[in-house]
Amino acid sequence: MSGALWQLAVDAIVAAAVTLALTPAVRLAGIRLGIVAHPGGRHVHSGVIPRIGGVAMFFGMVAGVGVQLAGERFFGWHKVLSASPKPMLAIAAGGLVMFAVGVADDVVEMKPGAKFLGQILAATVVALGGVRIGYVGNPFGGVIVLGALSVPLTVLWIVSFANVINLIDGLDGLAAGVSAIAGLSLFALAVQGNTLAAAVLAGALVGACLGFLRYNFHPASVFMGDSGALTLGFFLACISLLGVMKSLAAIALVVPIVIVGVPVFDTFSAIVRRKISGKPIQAADRGHIHHRLLHRGFSHRQTVVIIYVWSAALAVGGYAVRWAPSSYRLVTLLVLAALSAYMAHWLGLFEVVQHDDEADR
Repeated sequence: MSGALWQLAVDAIVAAAVTLALTPAVRLAGIRLGIVAHPGGRHVHSGVIPRIGGVAMFFGMVAGVGVQLAGERFFGWHKVLSASPKPMLAIAAGGLVMFAVGVADDVVEMKPGAKFLGQILAATVVALGGVRIGYVGNPFGGVIVLGALSVPLTVLWIVSFANVINLIDGLDGLAAGVSAIAGLSLFALAVQGNTLAAAVLAGALVGACLGFLRYNFHPASVFMGDSGALTLGFFLACISLLGVMKSLAAIALVVPIVIVGVPVFDTFSAIVRRKISGKPIQAADRGHIHHRLLHRGFSHRQTVVIIYVWSAALAVGGYAVRWAPSSYRLVTLLVLAALSAYMAHWLGLFEVVQHDDEADR
């Protein structure tokens, strides 16, 4: 295991370095091609900012994974990706589709229906390639085999992850930081569970996020756009399927949801608000967690750091829930639920935003 750990570290460092190196070029290309976000309206930033930073992140992740493949092929590295080529090819193909959907939306702003169908296609490629939720642990013993439900549930899982990350991408550095925190927790779980293929992807994702934050933390000079947010959510979902979800433990289904708990909670509260107000679920508002914190007087950076801390608490809690003795799991979940309930009450997350027709970027 110690030999594999330094390989994983190299993968993450390469992903960070390549993302760091490519982002200025991608930023310049976004400006020259007019793929930018303008201030005003639903945007909370000032100035014209290119919004295709996800391209640099994607190729940073590709570089991190590519180094692992090259090491296994030519330098005698521990066999991780080459030991299970079919699922990795399925994830690569699905990831390419999801990335293409994100880039297309950044460039031409796809219609919601077409964008959603593209996400379903990406997730279906993964599920049909054998990376799926085939069973869940039964809390009363044994397992529940999903059978025909396996593919649609896997598609729902991947598409949901992609969209919750996309929805929280509302402030400089927010989606990248939250994804890095979630990825680090999934990385630790994958290493401890000896699912090293998941660890390679998680390490590359964390590295790409950290490299991108150099330019994306407030004040950002580039946004990740859908090409970044959808891709990050997609790979977080796939990492959980390769890693945590392979466990027979009944708690395995809950752990990834807890780890990405802040964007999941933000999305859930937004759906409830829109149902209460009679608006379509896809309608936008300014009632997200970051909007509420800004409204309470916190600065841009303070808001992002508060959400980072909340995300880190849930990520550590998710890790603890996975490995804690059974007698402590319920207590841990209750503590995490109490923390999130307090934040929801304090911020008024389920209260409808009045006289607001604007949305986060």
